[in-house]
Amino acid sequence: MSGNITLPGTKERYIILDSLRGLALLGICLANFPEFSLYTFLDRPAQQAMPTAGIDTVVRYLQYIFIDGKFYTLFSLLFGIGFSIILSNAGQTGRNGTAIFYRRMSALFFIGLFHLLFLWAGDILILYAFLGFFLPLFRNVTDRKLLTSAVIFLLLPIAIDAGVELFHWNLSAPAVSATSYFHDRAGINEANFPYWLVEKQSYMDVLQFNLAGSFIRMQEFIDGNRAFKVFGLFLLGLYIGRKGLYAKLSENKIYLKKIMRYGFIIGFPTSLLYAWSAMNSHPFGLSAHAAIYAVSVVPLSFTYISAICLFYLKKQDSRIFKIFAAPGRMALTNYLMQSVFGMILFYGIGFELGARTGLIYVELIAAAVFGIQIVYSYFWLHYNRFGPLEWGWKILTYGKWFRLAR
Repeated sequence: MSGNITLPGTKERYIILDSLRGLALLGICLANFPEFSLYTFLDRPAQQAMPTAGIDTVVRYLQYIFIDGKFYTLFSLLFGIGFSIILSNAGQTGRNGTAIFYRRMSALFFIGLFHLLFLWAGDILILYAFLGFFLPLFRNVTDRKLLTSAVIFLLLPIAIDAGVELFHWNLSAPAVSATSYFHDRAGINEANFPYWLVEKQSYMDVLQFNLAGSFIRMQEFIDGNRAFKVFGLFLLGLYIGRKGLYAKLSENKIYLKKIMRYGFIIGFPTSLLYAWSAMNSHPFGLSAHAAIYAVSVVPLSFTYISAICLFYLKKQDSRIFKIFAAPGRMALTNYLMQSVFGMILFYGIGFELGARTGLIYVELIAAAVFGIQIVYSYFWLHYNRFGPLEWGWKILTYGKWFRLAR
């Protein structure tokens, strides 16, 4: 397939995968920075008091329509594809792909734990690593069973939320209790929560906040049924990788056009409905909101993917793919660096922009941060074969030394 790039001493890379990974990083940055900036945690009067309140409301709607859930969907699909590539490469060299993958997930878990406790409590890597341990169980199932399982996992949150509504389940109660305990010890309450990190100027306070925040994150995972959604996407990614569809784009051009068309027809209007539901506190109920989420996020995400792949087929030599591929090749490093940028920009230990910056400016800052990541990723990879964290992750995975410099 033309358009691939091969670097000295590395296996062939598919630039479309790196570009999609870079795009996912941009979307994740746009999705996460409203929380980094603490804007999300401000009450309605505080948000409305900002001079940008009018445009912020529009931006919030656009977030729910085009960003929320769409890019972690893309990232999760790429994770499943990555697992299939590990199995394929290991098979070609006679290695045990499953053992390699388990070591890779073990290392990722501890990287995620570091991120969660020392940088930002909104980490997703721990969940990815935990669910990754179950992915090899599906490596030998038939394509039909793989797709069926993926659909079941993606729809399961609707049934769980229906149970919560009907039977008043409170699955996250232990996490809520733990959060309250650590908040009480730190003097954090509902009134000062959005401002606490801005007012504190010691890194030890950030660690204290993250410790409590780790249980808030657990509550979010449970209440949002995130594990089932992510694992369903892992399985879809495994199917895509197993079929090598990323390497056969030309052969599947007709299907890509259909996916783009029908994904938009289904995903865009339901995303409008999802945005309205989210902005109005789920007026149809929890399970209805979960159903709207399911039929909006995944179809529109596939619209993005298919549209980008079709553009790639038409303009494979376009510089835009190389621009996004650079941060995509350093996805782990850049994901953690977004947290470093967020701390420096918005917390009291940095520039103290949190809780007083309108959403429109927060998103412009997020875009600027990603622009910086494009630049330093390009220059880093000009001299090195891997991103710094990717290099360490590879050494831990394979248990041997790899040369970093070109």
